[in-house]
Amino acid sequence: MQTEVNKLIVAISSRALFDLDASNQVFEREGVEAYRKYQIEHEDEPLPPGDAFHLVKKLLHINNLLQQARVEVILLSRNTADTGLRIFNSIKHHGLDISKAAFCGGDSPYRYITAFNSHLFLSTNGYDVRQALEHGVAAATILPSKAANTDDYKLRFAFDGDAVLFSDEAERVYKTRGLAEFTRSEQEAARKPLSGGPFKPFLAALQMLQREFKAGESPIRTCLVTARAAPAHERVVLTLRHWDIKIDESLFLGGLDKGVFLGAYNADVFFDDQQGHCESARGHVATGHVPNGIANQRAAS
Repeated sequence: MQTEVNKLIVAISSRALFDLDASNQVFEREGVEAYRKYQIEHEDEPLPPGDAFHLVKKLLHINNLLQQARVEVILLSRNTADTGLRIFNSIKHHGLDISKAAFCGGDSPYRYITAFNSHLFLSTNGYDVRQALEHGVAAATILPSKAANTDDYKLRFAFDGDAVLFSDEAERVYKTRGLAEFTRSEQEAARKPLSGGPFKPFLAALQMLQREFKAGESPIRTCLVTARAAPAHERVVLTLRHWDIKIDESLFLGGLDKGVFLGAYNADVFFDDQQGHCESARGHVATGHVPNGIANQRAAS
């Protein structure tokens, strides 16, 4: 089934949308039945926002600006519908326009991600995220962050390049053969477009949304934040041109710490494949780890 034309669809887990730590502690200490009773007893108590709550709220606000449903958010949960009633009550309490959901009763919900035609999946469960990536959907594990949420309706996305927007083909050269060989290889291949990474379709969908607004009026901003520097920048620029995708801002940092720059950009979320970069970033902005590419293969081995 093809993704719906002219609609951005984001699937999100209940634990990324809401703070379910207290409920989860009951589950881990006392088991499934105690968890069920706890949720039923507290189902009229709204859950506090989770790490992706404010991102979702801003995404849904785009529908108000365009006066049409151009963004849809789908809830995916390992809860049953019984224990999940508290989640839907919390959605209503917080005024979120979310009406579709899959409650999977303890099983992974990843198999419904493509069924809902999702462009993006956000979760706190690394296994589910990996499964989504393997099925061709952009996905990230949302990491706990104490970063302040931006209080305007600008929606600022930040992306790493290699293994996120692009394939990890160039990063493999760097990891296996070093910086000098990487630089030489990228100069030689400057006019050969990089293959797309898992977030290319999501970035393209974001650009389609940006085009719905008049010039200079879109609330969506995109930023490439990469450890690359000149002369390895050229292949990236020409690849995006080949894809006919425009990035609003590009930061070629040459290995500098990304966190402070992401804070300056005021990102609502940053996606990166490397754990070290994610640890730096989440002190400044909400961060999603993308377990893709050679860096994560080594981590898993």
